[in-house]
Amino acid sequence: MLRILAAIVLACVAAPAAAALPDLSAIPSSETEATPAGADGALSDARDPAADERIADRLRGIYDEVDELAAIEVSVSEGVVRLTGSAPSQAAIDQAGAIAGRFDVVTVENDVVRDTSLSGTKDIVTALLDRLRDAANMLPLIGVAVLVGLAILLAGYLLASLKFIWRVFTPNRFLADLIASAIRLASIIFALVIALDIIGATALLGAVLGGAGVIGLALGFAMRDTVENYVASLMLSLRQPFRANDLVQIDDMQGRVVRLTSRATVLMTLEGNHLRIPNSTVFKAVITNFTRNPQRRFDFTLGVDPDDDAAAAAELGRDVLAKQPFVLADPAPEARIEEVGDSNVLVRFLGWVDQRETDWFKAQSAAIPAVKNALEAAGFGLPEPIYRLRFDPRSASLPFENIADRDGVEWQAKKPKPATDTPPADVSPRNEIDEMVEDEREGAEKKRDLLDHRRPVE
Repeated sequence: MLRILAAIVLACVAAPAAAALPDLSAIPSSETEATPAGADGALSDARDPAADERIADRLRGIYDEVDELAAIEVSVSEGVVRLTGSAPSQAAIDQAGAIAGRFDVVTVENDVVRDTSLSGTKDIVTALLDRLRDAANMLPLIGVAVLVGLAILLAGYLLASLKFIWRVFTPNRFLADLIASAIRLASIIFALVIALDIIGATALLGAVLGGAGVIGLALGFAMRDTVENYVASLMLSLRQPFRANDLVQIDDMQGRVVRLTSRATVLMTLEGNHLRIPNSTVFKAVITNFTRNPQRRFDFTLGVDPDDDAAAAAELGRDVLAKQPFVLADPAPEARIEEVGDSNVLVRFLGWVDQRETDWFKAQSAAIPAVKNALEAAGFGLPEPIYRLRFDPRSASLPFENIADRDGVEWQAKKPKPATDTPPADVSPRNEIDEMVEDEREGAEKKRDLLDHRRPVE
């Protein structure tokens, strides 16, 4: 009985499930009906012509909505888009190609040409009027940008005009002026950048900055010497290699320093002439400062007869120098036998003077005749550089008072010249050039002098 009931229940459940199953015989196979096949049963790779037409219609509709692209014609075949016709600008041509490339196509042949005919003059005038109208609408914003730029310029120039502040932090006036000029230039650039950024002209801002960089590079090459001279002026103003009125020699140029400007070093030669040397030359030159050390040595050379005692002549000349009131005892004067010449023995005499009390040129000029006269008074010969032909050995020297040669000509030996008392020479420092330099420094260009006596010299 239980088995009969179980069979009836199973039959009731299985009947609806069987009715819900699909007819598998009605489902087509994937190889025969899922993909279109050709006449021979092979698969087809042909493109749907309706897809090309839909892309073409879509592009025409887009171009018709844009005034600059309305004259462009579109054709699509096998996924290749060909654009023909004309457009008013190259930007419009590129825009048309970019739009077509966004569709599912193989490639885009952009044959659109730019319309250069006069038929588009009306459109150009309209575009120009639109630009002018946009500019007029931006006038308030432009006014705000100009006001902000002027405010920045005013602040920069006010800050740069406070030179007394920069002179406190800088070692000289030239560097203070340089900082003030840099602040003014920075304020101009900053004002221009902010003003262009306010009106949204970022493209113009990039062009301005790029052009400024190129122009700056070109000017740097063209004005290389000027820039080098300007940098040398700055370095000289910081180093202070000499003081005003110092006697210096720059390479082969000698004179007293008048002033140091932003372009040149001005010297006054010992003849009273002005000498302007570019600072770039001064910075690279060998500078000899004769004033820095108050003690300066002079020297001169005298030639004594080879038959005389050169050592005795050197000792006598040294003693004569030591007795001169303008020659310093420490360092003591010297005498050196330099060389044997053709007709004399060269003796070099050296003495030191204090330039604060003695003029170097005057001291040398007074010392030379003093030593020369003392040597001659002592019987030392100072022969001229001549050549003597000897035909008789007895003519080598003349130790006797009177000698008669074969021709009856009598020769007398030289007698020492009597010593004469000469008044002491005036060797006080001459100050005519110094006075000229001081007068020159008191002139109108004193404010441009970069020499500062308060700063230590190099």
